[in-house]
Amino acid sequence: MIATTRRLRPRSWTEAWAAGAFVTPAALVILLVVAYPLARALWLSVHDVVLTRPGEEPFVGLENYATELASVDFWSAVGRSLFFTVFSTAIELVLGVGMALLMDQPLRLRWLLRSLVILPWALPTIVNALMWRWIDNAEYGALNALLFQSGLIDGYRQWLSDPGTAMWMVIIADAWKMTPLVAILVLAALQGISREQLEAARVDGAGTLATFRYVVLPLLTPTLLIVLVLRTMEAFKVFDIIWIMTNGGPANTTQTIAIYAYQTAYRAYDFGRGAALGYLIALAIMILAALYLRLLGRVGRA
Repeated sequence: MIATTRRLRPRSWTEAWAAGAFVTPAALVILLVVAYPLARALWLSVHDVVLTRPGEEPFVGLENYATELASVDFWSAVGRSLFFTVFSTAIELVLGVGMALLMDQPLRLRWLLRSLVILPWALPTIVNALMWRWIDNAEYGALNALLFQSGLIDGYRQWLSDPGTAMWMVIIADAWKMTPLVAILVLAALQGISREQLEAARVDGAGTLATFRYVVLPLLTPTLLIVLVLRTMEAFKVFDIIWIMTNGGPANTTQTIAIYAYQTAYRAYDFGRGAALGYLIALAIMILAALYLRLLGRVGRA
């Protein structure tokens, strides 16, 4: 037994070194791309680093965090982020489930419908944002033309320059792009539902709505919660589509927390506060994800 153990030991060390050799490049990439920026951002967040004052980087501890948590602008940006997150996610879930149910039906040319549905999500975000900025244009936009010719409005409106409509236009643009992703994920879950369960519900006298409410929806709940987690995290830290469409305007009505952090760091050149805002955003997303995962665990145990 001892001899066998001694014979196996060199092989185990060889395997360990081989495994380390394979893992080391990926570990170095993660260290350079993820770990170092996170550590650098943490260092910045506890120092007063302003580019207009080069060479002055005093340690301030949690002062940057306290300043932002006491700032009205910060909480206003958080409120706008929550508004965007709630309504964009809700629209995407409702429309995504409806589209998935439609694509699950035995329709002719169903393959073509599924192919067309995925196109908005396949577009790059910058293309989607520029397209919707053109659609919402106050002078030659397609939305104004359609509504005016239909008699629904009596004159062209500045959708992206109006504080009352700018956020809704951005939400619509985001929902148009991300709803297909929700639909595809829900469709995959629908494909996993046993047809025998649906037939049994119909034999018991359940109608279409009752079958959906008492059979389909409970089976879709885990998938919907996963989609909700993913979309909530993405929507809360949204930046690109809003920045391209409105730059956070008009009058900061579309200034989400991510845009607020960007403007603090790269417009006000206050890297210390900007890094603190980045960590506050990450903390908020972690809390939201933990709440959703706890809820998902309860559903799984049920």
